[in-house]
Amino acid sequence: MRVIGLDFGTKTVGVALSDESGIIASPHITIERKHATKLRQTYAQIEDIIREYEVGLIVLGLPKNMNNTEGERVEATREFGENLERRTGISVEYIDERLTTIQADRILEATGVAHSARKEHIDKMAAAIILQSYLDMKANNS
Repeated sequence: MRVIGLDFGTKTVGVALSDESGIIASPHITIERKHATKLRQTYAQIEDIIREYEVGLIVLGLPKNMNNTEGERVEATREFGENLERRTGISVEYIDERLTTIQADRILEATGVAHSARKEHIDKMAAAIILQSYLDMKANNS
């Protein structure tokens, strides 16, 4: 079963996909929007990806605070996830995403991506880290 990983931000959503066996996560795209509250097209793009790749599960990064508390961003992320689940009929699972953007930036730097070009890739790379963490956790609990 293919799994989609999402890094939900205020103006972007990083998207990653697993391979068909659900073992390896790869960055896919970054969905951008002009306004933080305008999500209709974002939902539609994610739904298109889900259909095209026959996704069976959604993994959504949960942006907890460093002290493990939940703030406004977590609330907005959960609302986004609930709407996705309702619209697609596919279960949404949440995973802690603290420090994934920093990890993504370090990976891009280590692979030689210029600082000026990292913005284009960082959200989808963070989504891949979120998704790979989830896939690894599931594999280790099997």
